[in-house]
Amino acid sequence: PSDSPPAPPDGPPDAAVAKGATRPGDRIFLGLSRGSGIALLVIMAAIAVFLAWRAALAISADEANFLTTFEWNPNAENPEFGIAVLAFGTIVSSVIAMVIAVPVAVGIALFISHYAPRKLATPLAYVIDLLAAVPSIVYGLWGALFLVPHLTGLYEWLDDFFGWTGIFEYGGGAARSLFTVGILLAIMILPIVTNVSREVFRQAPKMQEEAALALGATRWEVIRISVLPFGRSGVISASMLGLGRALGETMAVATVLSPSFLINASLLDPGGGTFAQNIAAGFKEAGSTGRDALIASGLVLFVITLLVNGAARIIIARRKEYSGANA
Repeated sequence: PSDSPPAPPDGPPDAAVAKGATRPGDRIFLGLSRGSGIALLVIMAAIAVFLAWRAALAISADEANFLTTFEWNPNAENPEFGIAVLAFGTIVSSVIAMVIAVPVAVGIALFISHYAPRKLATPLAYVIDLLAAVPSIVYGLWGALFLVPHLTGLYEWLDDFFGWTGIFEYGGGAARSLFTVGILLAIMILPIVTNVSREVFRQAPKMQEEAALALGATRWEVIRISVLPFGRSGVISASMLGLGRALGETMAVATVLSPSFLINASLLDPGGGTFAQNIAAGFKEAGSTGRDALIASGLVLFVITLLVNGAARIIIARRKEYSGANA
């Protein structure tokens, strides 16, 4: 019949609009967006090629096993160096920071978004935002001058009650260990994880929360069955952002840690080191082979960071039903 509705256009509407976008502004924006993406890939590839090239030079000159050697002496006549201690210190300090920071950050984010009155939530959120702007060297100075002297009591308490495990055995001396570094890194990444988690929790569907309250759920039950599942992928993303900063933190760690190329069973005894701290401490005195060795350790840190971010993307993709994209 003549009054039948017109046939719908082929393909999804968004694709048709994008395909038919011929205005100059649309073409310019498309070109800039595409160019930005390509430029990012080129920069990443250039960094990877440079690091791999210099790392190959260092590893070819290394007379020890680069992955398992507990020594860092690349400036000797017969250079011997390895990343075993650096990898251990980087991973352990970052894990300590995540274990401390993520639960606290999620709790603060929930308090600001769902519990605190507006008069308290606004200034508290502002203070947390300010913590993210504090330079790393300031955190390092605070850690060396305030945190280290005041952690002795905590170390003694851990030794009294958990020293039998070997992990928290304390032999005395200044508290310049990987555990102190982990606490300092936890304070540094706390604003990042808190801010991202807070914004994600604020996007939770209000209709679901109101429906749960109407059915008699308590505020915690509303958070548990509605807010936390919705924000799970966002919390994971926030945690990975914080982990990225913890893995690459340099000046704060170099100021607090007393590094040595030994791996101690106890987290409270001095020892260990991190990739970033070792690069900052050794680059000035390094010779040609020493610089290449430091760049090789930077390549390992680069790969670890890529693996962490890749794992985060996989986790988020598997839990996309919680991302709220379809809410």
